[in-house]
Amino acid sequence: MKFVYLNIILFITPLTFAQNINQFDANGKRHGIWKKTFEGTNVLRYQGEFYHGKEIGLFKFYKNIRKKPVLTATKQFNKTDNIAYVTFLSSKGKIISEGEMNGKTYIGLWKYYQNRNDNLLILEHYNNAGQLDGERFVYYENGQIAEKQVYKNGKLHGKSVWYSEKHVVLKEFIYENGELHGASKYYNPKGELIAEGQYKNGKKNGIWRYYENGKLINEKDFTYKPKYIKNTP
Repeated sequence: MKFVYLNIILFITPLTFAQNINQFDANGKRHGIWKKTFEGTNVLRYQGEFYHGKEIGLFKFYKNIRKKPVLTATKQFNKTDNIAYVTFLSSKGKIISEGEMNGKTYIGLWKYYQNRNDNLLILEHYNNAGQLDGERFVYYENGQIAEKQVYKNGKLHGKSVWYSEKHVVLKEFIYENGELHGASKYYNPKGELIAEGQYKNGKKNGIWRYYENGKLINEKDFTYKPKYIKNTP
């Protein structure tokens, strides 16, 4: 009798569990725990919980690698809006990047990590429209800053600086609305000035000066000079 009772329990339990996933509410909206597999397979594609059609809590997303589910991303949702904290992972479980998304739009602070260690690779900010906005940093593997740029509504705007791994300034540019516009300087790995001049609307303009061992060796005039076209009868 005990054996029969145990078999009944073992049969009912998974059936009950199966009935509690992938359910809809009275309005036809997904509600409760949902799990989906890759088409034509039993390999898990994602799992998470819905509350009357709205994602809540932790969702996990997988890749189908050699017929096995490998975790590739997680999204932490809440009940109040569509913003989720997202983490992307490599097939070995290492975090590639993390930050917030509003639906499919990147917003706020995003962090990207080096391949061979946990140091930052890129640090950037997005506005609510999903455009780069504010300071953006790129780092060497040793943690030193490689690039520092400023964006405004998705375009470079302001001063950009490039550094060597020893934190020596190599280049300094000024951007305006996505174009080079303003004073620019180039340095050698020792930090010595080797060229300087102005850009205007993305092109070199005016007098550019070139240096060697701290001495001026050449000047070149990039001032725009319209060609005179002689009218002929």
